Amino acid sequence: MDILFVLAGLVAGLMVVAWSCARSYFERGRRHGVEEAMREMARGVSSHCALEGGTVPASVEKAMAAVKALGTRGRFARGRSSTDPYHAQLWVLGDAIGEACWLKGHAAGVRRKAPAEGKIRVDLSVNELLQLGWLAHLGFQHMMPNYRGFESYRFGGEREALEGARAISKIEAAVPVQERPVADLAAPFKGRQKLICDWWQVTPDRLMA
Repeated sequence: MDILFVLAGLVAGLMVVAWSCARSYFERGRRHGVEEAMREMARGVSSHCALEGGTVPASVEKAMAAVKALGTRGRFARGRSSTDPYHAQLWVLGDAIGEACWLKGHAAGVRRKAPAEGKIRVDLSVNELLQLGWLAHLGFQHMMPNYRGFESYRFGGEREALEGARAISKIEAAVPVQERPVADLAAPFKGRQKLICDWWQVTPDRLMA
């Protein structure tokens, strides 16, 4: 009977040892897996950030260091409802990597949208482009000494004239201050507005020329 108790104790001890060894191997394998994933992520983030001469952001390096530090502390005692330390630090790392990628992509998009050096970009609607193209064509014709056209072109109404005036004002405002032929942009703007008001608002029933 004593032999049975001894054998049962040995079996129980062997099971405890086996469970402890299995748990230790699991923790070591998990730690090695996290470390290998960290190395892969570090290489990916470094290559992504170094495409245009950049460096790994400090927030990402700090988060990586925090995850690596967990591997040197051994096992963590945690309750059933507490958060796994690895999970918490990996969430922080993922947030830092996502923010770094977003900032890099946003900056690249801003650079692509920016005009080339020495160029000026103006935002115009389709109607404004059509108005400017037609006005520029008429202006070019009347600036040529050999132009002998007798046809006359007029705006179709007050709204069309206002759209043309606004489009011209946008072009004038886009010219750098030191390059503007007129220092006060309000003067030509008021002149165009006065022509429109004198024709359509003062005498609205006047026939169009």
